[in-house]
Amino acid sequence: SAKVITDRETGRSRGFGFVEMGADEEANAAIKALNNKDIEGRALSVTVAREKAPRTDNKRW
Repeated sequence: SAKVITDRETGRSRGFGFVEMGADEEANAAIKALNNKDIEGRALSVTVAREKAPRTDNKRW
């Protein structure tokens, strides 16, 4: 599956997204094939996503 991240206010793409692959081998092949590939004058950055560290302050403003 794939998800393009959009701006909450405008609905426009924020310029990045996430793709879930079925197997690690598929993910590694996609990274190898697409990382730094030029698309319409811009270099793609393709990496394995890292989870955010949990918030410890629990403050809500």
